[in-house]
Amino acid sequence: MASTLLAPGTDAIPIHLVSEAGWSSLEAALTPLQRGFAKASGFVPKAGRLALLPAEDGALAAVLFGLGDPAATGFDRFLPGKLPGALPAGDYRLAPTEGIDPAEAALAWLLGGYRFERYRKSGAERPRLVAPDGVDADRLARIAAAVASGRDLVNTPSNDLGPAEIEAAIRALAERFGATVAVTRGEDLQKEFPLVHAVGAASPRAPRLIDLTWGAADAPRVTLVGKGVVFDTGGLDIKPSAGMLLMKKDMGGAAAAIAAAEMIMGDGLPVRLRLIVPSVENAISGEAFRPGDVIRSRAGLTVEIGNTDAEGRLILADALALAEADAPELLIDFATLTGAARVALGPDLPAVFTEDEGLAASVAEAGAAVNDPVWRLPLHAPYASGLDSKVADLNNVSGGPFAGAITAALFLRRFAPKTKAHLHFDLYGWNPSAKPGRPEGGEVQTARLVHALVARRYPAA
Repeated sequence: MASTLLAPGTDAIPIHLVSEAGWSSLEAALTPLQRGFAKASGFVPKAGRLALLPAEDGALAAVLFGLGDPAATGFDRFLPGKLPGALPAGDYRLAPTEGIDPAEAALAWLLGGYRFERYRKSGAERPRLVAPDGVDADRLARIAAAVASGRDLVNTPSNDLGPAEIEAAIRALAERFGATVAVTRGEDLQKEFPLVHAVGAASPRAPRLIDLTWGAADAPRVTLVGKGVVFDTGGLDIKPSAGMLLMKKDMGGAAAAIAAAEMIMGDGLPVRLRLIVPSVENAISGEAFRPGDVIRSRAGLTVEIGNTDAEGRLILADALALAEADAPELLIDFATLTGAARVALGPDLPAVFTEDEGLAASVAEAGAAVNDPVWRLPLHAPYASGLDSKVADLNNVSGGPFAGAITAALFLRRFAPKTKAHLHFDLYGWNPSAKPGRPEGGEVQTARLVHALVARRYPAA
């Protein structure tokens, strides 16, 4: 569920965002009662510290919220996102603070106010924020709503979120924005997207490829591809129980792509947007694909199955072959693809791969601008030899334990080799612990970055 902003001018309690450098002047401006109360409560302007200041009649008059040093290395720009979970119900406004972007602070509040309540509602009244002056509140609300919808998808357990429900979510989005949707299932899927079909064949929930198109036909073509594995047992190369506990989030790439598409359409950006989501459940039955199987992909390349638990790259391969045939100006895929990327970069920092140096610089700039960071890893071509097969064009896994994220990215490049402006995001899709603006649970990492990137490349009129 997403929060919204109240209209400017609404009567509200001021929140003073207090840096270490600005505390002495603000403290002097408080009333004697408030100054004494702040001192008695032990308030200091360290990051995340909070003090509720009373009026003469005992009502809540103002809030102090510590920032620490905003110029310090490691300062969390989404720190104001901690406030929705720390304040009592009421209407609040952010007092202007030097060095703090009011739009970013307001977005942090909205993102921090998210709660997943499909199965258990808190019923508690929540604090509300007045839109800061000069901020595009509607745009911030659209971004927060798209993030919330994506988080909801990731947080929903697999018994309530299968390929059909992913399709329904995309169809609902298409209806909102006047987009068209084509879905391939059954025998047509087996013929046109054999890798997608093979991965999903063992599940009673039919696999499918969902293809949304929006925007003017002659506009620049931007294509987003999202991995939509609604649950991953590992297939016949079955995961241990601990490895399955969070596999409802294995469609996190699809959720990020859907969220980014919602933001792009919400802004009305002048692009021909295509959203492609292959959606499957990697289950186990007599129909399951096997280690050692060889499957001819949509692109014509034959793939030997070295491990059935490397299924995400298989469904993305067919989707990327479809995407490249349309010759997009910008092709982006999102996937919870490898544990190797998490080992290298941790859960908070998705890996990005591209051969386009200018695009890589633009990605870094966009991620920094909207506080949605990534880190570039190399597409080191010599590692591609690890995907060699004796019986097929390539294997779906490397024969060794090293560079797993890189070899996965190199595998995907084989299926969209002509597209220079291609980004591959290997993301975690989950916040292991709560941080300001990022509640514990599902997260659509890189969605806001991609929205910013596309908006910079193709600005609205």
